[in-house]
Amino acid sequence: MGAPRPTDGGRRGSGRHAELENPEEGGSIHRVQQQQRGWSRRGMMVNSLSLCYHNKHILAPMVRVGTLPMRLLALDYGADIVYCEELIDLKMLQCKRVVNEVLSTVDFVAPDDRVVFRTCQREQSKVVFQMGTSDAERALAVARLVENDVAGIDVNMGCPKEYSTKGGMGAALLSDPDKIEKILSTLVKGTSRPVTCKIRILPSLEDTLNLVKRIERTGIAAIAVHGRKREERPQHPVSCETIKAIAETLSIPVIANGGSHDHIQDYLDIEDFRQATAASSVMVARAAMWNPSIFLKEGLRPLEEVMQKYIRYAVQYDNHYTNTKHCLCQMLREQLESPQGKLLHAAQSSREICEAFGLGAFYEETTRELDSRRAEVLARTPAEPEEPAEDTSGVIKMAVKFDRRAYSPQITPKMCLLEWCRREKLAQPVYETVQRPLDRFFRSVVTVAEQKYQSTLWDKSKKLAEQAAAIVCLRSQGLPEGRLSEESLSLHKRKREAPDQDPGGPRAQEPAVPGELCKKPFVTLGSGDKSPLEGW
Repeated sequence: MGAPRPTDGGRRGSGRHAELENPEEGGSIHRVQQQQRGWSRRGMMVNSLSLCYHNKHILAPMVRVGTLPMRLLALDYGADIVYCEELIDLKMLQCKRVVNEVLSTVDFVAPDDRVVFRTCQREQSKVVFQMGTSDAERALAVARLVENDVAGIDVNMGCPKEYSTKGGMGAALLSDPDKIEKILSTLVKGTSRPVTCKIRILPSLEDTLNLVKRIERTGIAAIAVHGRKREERPQHPVSCETIKAIAETLSIPVIANGGSHDHIQDYLDIEDFRQATAASSVMVARAAMWNPSIFLKEGLRPLEEVMQKYIRYAVQYDNHYTNTKHCLCQMLREQLESPQGKLLHAAQSSREICEAFGLGAFYEETTRELDSRRAEVLARTPAEPEEPAEDTSGVIKMAVKFDRRAYSPQITPKMCLLEWCRREKLAQPVYETVQRPLDRFFRSVVTVAEQKYQSTLWDKSKKLAEQAAAIVCLRSQGLPEGRLSEESLSLHKRKREAPDQDPGGPRAQEPAVPGELCKKPFVTLGSGDKSPLEGW
């Protein structure tokens, strides 16, 4: 199913597209999901649209704010383009692209099952993916991971906060024009989506103009300029004159940003800011965070209405309640001490947030529909075999990870495996670990009695990778691994004994067979392991 064509001037489309903009009005979430389901089951959003950056009103990338509910709300109120929050390349490269049939979304899911980026068909032709990166090859790998699900790719070169600048990302790139050029050139040549970047101005106008001209030569589609220096904050005046000089120098669209504090309080101010900067388009950050209806040409809507619409999207798309709460607090601002603000502050779940805003019945109805949909999806999902598989290289592999929370504080799989080898008079396990250069993740192989075992999943540390390899060996042989669900206390007892003390018992007297472990029934994964669809 192709994506709907973009509409002109931020006007909402017709037919299916229009119905998806306000799913809470005049229909249930079930109908919205049915309208998107054909796209979801294919697992790929066919994206052949070319994003235009001329004369656009744009939702700026904002950390913890630019998640799916806020982006959809901004589109409802007339935004032409929406940017996601900055997402770090290394984190994205850990993710697996998953089609979520329960929510009719595409999710990029981290190894710990946390959704790092979620998008849907409604925003496909309007959403720009912003990444934090300091490496051209990693940037290209991320762009290729997401390019079929977004309308554009942007590189953050302006954020001055430490979480962005550490590792040479964000505003730190401004002092390395060679790296900027390499990253952008690599992306322009390597991805099918239009590439942009967002910068801050440099201390001198001459240096700023030299930089943006060099950036333009990389072939990017547009450049967003926050009219403040790296060290400046919102209380400092935005330099409309510098943005204007950039716009008059470049032939590509210039997107003006940074006007919320001094210039933009309502819709008409957006155009005034554009004219003051001579920019092609305007990107709005905090003014949109405070009230996303800033994009509505008819004027700002009452905050209560805006927050209720936001909450509906947050529930329908299973947004984590802490993120929902954060965004609502940004909208309430000085009203945080009001009775409703205090209820929001005390809320510890999406249900409690809904109840604070008079949406308890909506929450219950939506939750029932999502649960029903989840049950339907799980019922038709074939069970995956859990038996370990031995590949042609003779390495027994399983897709397992070590989650410290699932194990006794005193026991780890590596301890269990070492203890078992001692009991069986086998040489102690030997671990060989490799690191993947692209994302710096680790994977380990453990050798026990001349047999190799390995998890197929990569881990963020060498220690975790070794624990995962030990789990594969233990599970493939039906041995206890120290999980909290295991009832055996023998290992706890052994831990209290001296290392050279003979534990005794028949098992210790059994002769070891060289090159072969004692064969035991395979132990299936614990019941605590989640389905990939749960918890989204």
